[in-house]
Amino acid sequence: MHTSTALLTDHYELTMVDAALQAGTAHRRSVFELFARRLSGARRYGVVAGTGRLLEAIEQFRFTDAELDFLREQNVVSAPTLDWLADFRFSGNIWGYPEGEVFFPGSPLITVESTFAEGVLLETLALSMLNSDSAVATAASRMSHAAGGKPLAEMGSRRTGERSAVAAARAAYIAGFTATSNLEAGRTYGIPTMGTAAHSFTLLHESERAAFQAQVDALGVGTTLLVDTYDIDQGVRTAVEVAGPELGAVRIDSGDLPIVVAHVRRLLDELGATRTRITVTNDLDEHTVAALAASPVDSFGVGTSVVVGSGTPTMGMVYKLVAHEDASGEWVAVAKKSADKASVGGRKSVRRAHNAAGIATAERILLGDGPGGVVEGTDVDGRAVLEPLVVAGELTPGHTGHAGIVAARERHQARLAELPPVAMSLTRGDPAIPTEYR
Repeated sequence: MHTSTALLTDHYELTMVDAALQAGTAHRRSVFELFARRLSGARRYGVVAGTGRLLEAIEQFRFTDAELDFLREQNVVSAPTLDWLADFRFSGNIWGYPEGEVFFPGSPLITVESTFAEGVLLETLALSMLNSDSAVATAASRMSHAAGGKPLAEMGSRRTGERSAVAAARAAYIAGFTATSNLEAGRTYGIPTMGTAAHSFTLLHESERAAFQAQVDALGVGTTLLVDTYDIDQGVRTAVEVAGPELGAVRIDSGDLPIVVAHVRRLLDELGATRTRITVTNDLDEHTVAALAASPVDSFGVGTSVVVGSGTPTMGMVYKLVAHEDASGEWVAVAKKSADKASVGGRKSVRRAHNAAGIATAERILLGDGPGGVVEGTDVDGRAVLEPLVVAGELTPGHTGHAGIVAARERHQARLAELPPVAMSLTRGDPAIPTEYR
């Protein structure tokens, strides 16, 4: 039985629906957009993540008796609105940037075409998922590129909320990580899981040798032994003595990593463990990963930094009404004009322009007939970015479940290959390509 997602929202969304129903404006056709005015952290590009989770949550956005009883007891909305909510099913259309796609300031990541009442109810649900997941994916993408093709594992569950940890593992995997330590992420999303032992396992035993022997006896010589509980040199020697030269890997979780890693590689080779890999897991971020990429590190484990967006835990996305039909059925563009919070009204479509070499040069947002629409006389060169995600309330296939994650992961690698070299800079700066309104 699915759990309702209907109360994963803010109080004011329901009071707006209540007032609009009473005013007779709740059923006006409307267009909402989810976008970021700027790239948080002065990143060069953003990565879309959370869309598949959002689509699955919309399917579960139902006001059952339990939700309705709570709203009634708290006197949140009137009795007629409770009756309307009891029958609620999202019946509109949703277009969006598919997961794994890159984005820039102003990119309409989600476009909701529905009645006002239906669209406004999705605001918090959409923002809470895409803001967090996209921040994780953006950080993970930068780390993955910095690693130069070496595998990274996400292991930050203990540094965020228990449900956020599962979502973060999913977002990191879409953006290039190869595994997670989180078993629920493995069960729910089919992400490969990994992990062997912590320092506590070594400290439990009478000696480091006894701990290594117990682990090898249980998991085989292909396991990864944590060698820095006491002295790293002695730990490496003991690990090879216990497991032999076929030891799978050693893990280092402390020290001046560039120096330590080079030393451990030489020591392993001297001991005949030339195929034993080295993995590091010491408070890594994209900058430390980049510094270690050319060293003899074979893989990375990243915890805190990736699940908190490497200092940018949210992408600053907003969800705004940009158009609605008036009383006569004509479309009216609307926009917020507040200082530093202005939005661009109107129904939009998006094309990404590329040069002859296939490198992206601009994000073109076209004002006109909405997603998929074309304005006569407007330059529409470039690849259409928006895809239909929901049509008349029904999810389009390919965006949810494990298949959606696999597709998003492949899409992300393809989109990264289209970005100009400046996009891969780890310094703060302007977006890699400009956003143009036409």
